[in-house]
Amino acid sequence: MTARIVDVETVDLRFPTSRELDGSDAMNPAPDYSAAYVVLHTDDPHVPEAHGFTFTIGRGTDLVVTAARQVAERVRGMALSDITDDLGGFARHLAADSQLRWLGPDKGVLHLATAAVVNAGWDLAAKLAGKPVWKLLADMSPQQIVDLVDWRYLRDELSPQAALEMLQRAESGRAARESEIRRDGYPAYTTSAGWLGYDDEKLRRLCQQAVAAGWDSVKLKVGANLADDQRRCRIAREVLGPDRRLMIDANQTLGVQEAIDWHRGLAEFDIHWFEEPTSPDDVLGHAAIQRAIAPTHVATGEHGHNAVMFKQFLQAEALGICQIDACRLAGVNEAVAVILLAAARGVPICPHAGGVGLCELVQHLSIFDYVAVSGNLEDRVVEYVDHLHEHFVDPVRLRDDHYLPPERPGYSSQIHRDSLRRFSYPDGPEWA
Repeated sequence: MTARIVDVETVDLRFPTSRELDGSDAMNPAPDYSAAYVVLHTDDPHVPEAHGFTFTIGRGTDLVVTAARQVAERVRGMALSDITDDLGGFARHLAADSQLRWLGPDKGVLHLATAAVVNAGWDLAAKLAGKPVWKLLADMSPQQIVDLVDWRYLRDELSPQAALEMLQRAESGRAARESEIRRDGYPAYTTSAGWLGYDDEKLRRLCQQAVAAGWDSVKLKVGANLADDQRRCRIAREVLGPDRRLMIDANQTLGVQEAIDWHRGLAEFDIHWFEEPTSPDDVLGHAAIQRAIAPTHVATGEHGHNAVMFKQFLQAEALGICQIDACRLAGVNEAVAVILLAAARGVPICPHAGGVGLCELVQHLSIFDYVAVSGNLEDRVVEYVDHLHEHFVDPVRLRDDHYLPPERPGYSSQIHRDSLRRFSYPDGPEWA
């Protein structure tokens, strides 16, 4: 008998991180890290459940959960083989509901909800294949990878044929790069020291701990008050010394000229990249900032709605670091599209992480990028934040400042049942 999706479960999952100001920045001073969580239940005894989610920060998660439930109705009753045999078609099927699509298209609550369901589909496919998602991707042929992508709006920048040829050129080195990653891990940087709500004493202490733990790159949140940021960057640079990288992140709070002036005020601290300096939709504004602050890189993308936005940023030479988000984009397929676009332009992929489970997801995408696409680690690091990993069945593993590749089949997206129960909103014990 053909195995099928027999039920869909959704959870409004919220963690009270605002209590300690974990995750605080200039735009989001008191976030509660949250997730719209999706479980696909199957009648296959070998893989009875698949798990996916999209990241939110508190109020409004219920809207995304409702949307995810609507999107997931398109998979109820589907044969598992219809998902696993054509993962590109699966993602396009979810996006093809014309009535739901009117609410987007390809942005906002609906796009976040689609990410949760697509990610669950990849968790399912990887578990059925007995591989982690990064390995499932890296074992695909170049043509199979190309077929994952919806190319409708991207061909003017990168044709499927050009993408195929790029992947074919990288194919011969896959085995060596996979062995390297298994041995050494993938480079990371930490944001855990630099939340904006932390006082100077805590900032200094956490930077000292980062140095002691072997971190080579640290990021600070900025953008509320320039004098405060100068003081905080001075503390960080004193602790980090001259050779470690210091990055800053304004979380969209500044205007274009204001961002340029802000960077000028912090330039003495040797800033490696300036993240989200202005509105995430302002392609030309980012381009102006990038020209003005070079050789410092503009890093952006965690609020990039879709692959078309990334195409435009790349065409305008408006970023030097491409920061995909595994849940802002509509799941693995659209992330693959942006990875291909960035590789064609030679722009490093450095995913946005932290939050609820973003570290768990994006490690798969960066490892795939290195093994099967770019073949390059220069200027490439994955964000790491030391929050909430204990709630995951397959949490990230670090050695010094490197992610170790996941080994367990799936997308590392499954959260313990006790955590789902405890932190479900509004009835879980943590909230009731």
